[in-house]
Amino acid sequence: MSPGSGEEVRVEVEGRTLKLSNLDKVLYPRTGTTKGEVLNYYAQVSPAMLPLLKDRCATRVRWPNGVEKQSFFEKNIPNGTPSWVRTAAVPTTGSRGSSRNGDILVFPIVDDLATLTWLANLAALELHVHQWTVTKAGKPQKANRLVIDLDPGDGAGLHECCQVALMVRDKLEERGLETQAVTSGSKGLHLYAALEKRLDPEDSTALAKEVADELAKEQGRLVTATMTKSKRSGKVFLDWSQNAGSKTTLSPYSLRGRELPTVATPVTWDEVEAGAEDVLGLEQFRFEEVLERLADGR
Repeated sequence: MSPGSGEEVRVEVEGRTLKLSNLDKVLYPRTGTTKGEVLNYYAQVSPAMLPLLKDRCATRVRWPNGVEKQSFFEKNIPNGTPSWVRTAAVPTTGSRGSSRNGDILVFPIVDDLATLTWLANLAALELHVHQWTVTKAGKPQKANRLVIDLDPGDGAGLHECCQVALMVRDKLEERGLETQAVTSGSKGLHLYAALEKRLDPEDSTALAKEVADELAKEQGRLVTATMTKSKRSGKVFLDWSQNAGSKTTLSPYSLRGRELPTVATPVTWDEVEAGAEDVLGLEQFRFEEVLERLADGR
């Protein structure tokens, strides 16, 4: 098969027949990573990733010609979506993007390997999901988790994010919430906390903002809760807004459409503490490293 050729390969995935194309197309030019390798990664990581995507509407970012070319966000299911793909019709109130269906967006729900493979074949490198879920019938429910995105400004990095993450963890523990850390695959960290009781997105957003505002007041040298980029220099911005009903966060184990094929990777608090102590104690992980971590039980 020649590079970038349109030759198709038919594969069976969990009883579904899929047509995969351009498996040798390079999607990450710097590393030479091909679409075939992306498909293989998502297949291998699926046992860990699918439970985290379960019942969540998926917004995709697609790079059909590789990460050095133009990308686009996609909320609605595209033309040609297989009939077996589970979907949810959700009102567009407060959301970005237009809809082919009036006031309704029709999202795919990625709850099986066949759907994940289908999306990866469309060069949907990034999968972003809400903090709320839908019922089996596709009806939106309240949020069942809270997220705070730690985004370092100029002069700060993952080292500073790890320091702040420990502070956020303590604040959430004070509120009875246990926190999981995930490297963002970009520059920072995502912190997730399962909610014992589902909350309206407005309420979970208010809770996250409360934590961010407290830390910005107590640790103003290192923390900001202000979105204005000019005020982030040397600080870590605690983005509480991703809990809003229309907002999404990159799913754990999703690839990033960056220069390198990095992944949003769950990490232990021991690793975060190491990152807080040493500027090189924690780094963003590439997809090969993520598969090695999973093979090692991490």
